Amino acid sequence: MKPGNPRKRGPPAPDARPVELPPPGFVADRAEAAARVERLLRYQFRDRSLLEEALTHQSFADGGAGPSYQRLEFVGDAALGLAFSNFLFLTNPTLGPGALSTLRAANISTEKLARVAVRHGLYPLLRRNCPRLDLLVSQFIASVKQEPEDDLGTAPYGGSVVKAPKVLADIVEAIAAAVYVDCKFDLEKLWKVTRWLFEPIITAETIDEQPVTTLHELCQKHGKAAEFKTWQKGGMTVVNVFVAGQLVGIGTSEQKVIAKLNAARDALGKLMGGAKQQLLTTGAGNGSGDEIGELRECKQKLNEHCTRKHWPKPIFKLEKETGRAHERKFVSSVQVETQKGTFVTLGDPISRVKDAENSAAQKMLEVLLKL
Repeated sequence: MKPGNPRKRGPPAPDARPVELPPPGFVADRAEAAARVERLLRYQFRDRSLLEEALTHQSFADGGAGPSYQRLEFVGDAALGLAFSNFLFLTNPTLGPGALSTLRAANISTEKLARVAVRHGLYPLLRRNCPRLDLLVSQFIASVKQEPEDDLGTAPYGGSVVKAPKVLADIVEAIAAAVYVDCKFDLEKLWKVTRWLFEPIITAETIDEQPVTTLHELCQKHGKAAEFKTWQKGGMTVVNVFVAGQLVGIGTSEQKVIAKLNAARDALGKLMGGAKQQLLTTGAGNGSGDEIGELRECKQKLNEHCTRKHWPKPIFKLEKETGRAHERKFVSSVQVETQKGTFVTLGDPISRVKDAENSAAQKMLEVLLKL
C-alpha cells in the first residue's frame, strides 16, 4: 500500500489524521553499536564478531554480508530457557512442574522479550534491509509507549493490542547466545551477565496477580461469568473473552497461557472504566465479590492486631499447592506467637497466593478473638 493512500475502512472521524510513525533509527557505526551492547551488559566480548552476527537480520545477510542472527537465536532460545529453568527451580522449591513452566513461559515469552528490546533500545543496533519490518517495529514501539510505564518491567505478558514483532525477541535471544558462546558455554556466566535485563523477574507471587483471576472475581462480584474461547491463527493462539454473551477481550501469543493472560487483561481494561463497563452494572451481583473484598483485608487486620498486642509479626508459609497448572490452588498457613502460646492455622485452597494467606489470616483472627 502506498503512503498517503490508506485503505478505506468506513467514514473517518471528523478530526482523523494520518498517523506518521517515527522510524526506529539505525546505528551505522558498528563499533559504536557493539560498544552500546557491551556497556549495557557490562561485559566485554572476546570475539566481537559474535556480537555483529547477533545484530544482523536475515534481510541484510541475504545481500552477502555474512551470517544472520538465526543460528545464535536458536541457541539463545534454548540457553535462556535452561537458565530460567535453573533459576526458577532453585528459588521455588515448593512449586510443581506446571507452575514452573508457566513462570518460565511468562519470563521468556515473545511479549516480554520484545519489551526488553524496546526498553534497552536494541532494534536500532540491528543491521537490516526490510522497510516493512521497520514499520511493524515502529507500530509496536508506539503502542508500548502508551502502556503504563511499569508495564515495561513488570508485565509478563504485555498489554498492547499490537502483536509483538518476533524480531525484537530474536535480538535479545541472539545477544544472549553471543554471550553464551563467547564465554565458552558457561551457563552461570550467561545468567550473571544477562539476568538484570529481565528484571523484575516474574515470580510465583507476582504472576499470582494475573488478570485471569482478577477478571473472574470482578465478574463474580457483579453476578456475571467470564468465558474464554481459544482458537489458532497462523501459528498463534488467539483467546477471546466473553461476558454476558459479548466479546470484551482478545489476546494472542505463541503460548496458550500467555494468550489467555493477554485476553483477560484486555477485557479488564474495557470492563473497568472502558467501553464495556455497563455490562457489569446490569443485573444484581451474587455477593461473592464482597466476601473476597473482606477476605483480602484479613492479613492486614491480623498484622494490626499483633502490633496492638505487641506480639511478633505473623509468619506466613505456603504449605501446599494442588491442581493442574492452570487450575492451581494454594494453601497457606500463618503462625502467631502470643503470651498464651503459639498458634498455627491453615487457610482454604485458593487460586491466588495472597488470598490463600488472607484465608489463613481470617481463620487466625477467629482463633485470636476467642482468647
